[in-house]
Amino acid sequence: MRASFVFSEVRIGLRRNLTMTFAVVITVAISLTLLGVGFLANSQVRVMKDYWYDKIEVSVFLCGTLSESSSCSGGAVTDAQRASIQKDLQALPVVQNVFYESQATAYQHFQEQFKGSALAQNVTAGQLPESFRVKLKDPTQYPVIQSAFSGRPGVDTVQDQRTILDKFFKLLGVLRDGALLIGIASVLTAALLISNTLRLAAFNRRRETGVMKLVGASSFSIQLPFLLEGLMSAVIGWVISTGFLAGFKALVDSRVAPLLTFTRFFLWSDVWVASALLLGVGLLVSALASIWTLRRYLKV
Repeated sequence: MRASFVFSEVRIGLRRNLTMTFAVVITVAISLTLLGVGFLANSQVRVMKDYWYDKIEVSVFLCGTLSESSSCSGGAVTDAQRASIQKDLQALPVVQNVFYESQATAYQHFQEQFKGSALAQNVTAGQLPESFRVKLKDPTQYPVIQSAFSGRPGVDTVQDQRTILDKFFKLLGVLRDGALLIGIASVLTAALLISNTLRLAAFNRRRETGVMKLVGASSFSIQLPFLLEGLMSAVIGWVISTGFLAGFKALVDSRVAPLLTFTRFFLWSDVWVASALLLGVGLLVSALASIWTLRRYLKV
């Protein structure tokens, strides 16, 4: 069977069902784009976790005049307690760095964070606690700090920033899973449309397929043009979806990233990896839908 004949049949089939082919291409493009957005959302969660977990600190807040915990019953932290706490923190093998933040420094950071608000105008330096900011070698080792310093004289509370970030990443995870589910549902819809299009094409060309069978053509040679029609529609849709994802990445880099400088965003390499996955998904779904349809409706 000559390749020129096969591609001629594919071209004829696409031209005969031009409207349906266009609908398949657009549906595949949109479906793969939605699935690609899910892939990029997964990459974004991973990048943000790597970025923020690397910056996580444990805050050991020291007793102040307003502290109410039982460990602060003796009043504000003394110089001896402060020095002892710092020495013990630095001696722990899980600790990478220890930074001391005085009340004056805490007040300065507070004013910068809430600049222009009524809250900033009603807080004095004496109301803010001094603390040690502890950078861990492994952020998951927070319980070591908590068990060693919670309830210790001079220590008010031990706070782990990861507990706040985990709630945020759980929300992002829900959004990511939702995007993936929508993408998968859209791909299945595209598979059904491919199946219906090939079913219609097989019906319209039943005379040609009958003649080919009479002259001794194999089942594979008869079904191959239909299979290639589905695969070609998937490839064209994949090209369009890759263009959408590339445009989305360019938009993020040019418009979103300059405004949200406090975090990182997925890379171009993530776009190309997602594109490769989408090509595989598009070809697989198209091939499976085509084979199933041809075996059921193209009786040769």
